Amino acid sequence: MSWRDPIVEEVRRARDAYAKQFNYDLDAIYRDLKAKERQSTQRVVPCPPTCQKTPDQQNMTKPAMPS
Repeated sequence: MSWRDPIVEEVRRARDAYAKQFNYDLDAIYRDLKAKERQSTQRVVPCPPTCQKTPDQQNMTKPAMPS
């Protein structure tokens, strides 16, 4: 027996219905979301990068992995 969450099920149904409108084409979904973002009057705040390199780290190359 698996645990079922009605809220998770509702979100998954909504996500599936939205994706189905675009035949599950991720590029089409992305374009639609970006168009909605441009039309929105709400301010979109981008997420900051998870890790910023210092200037001396930007020119470093990763060491080769041992084989």
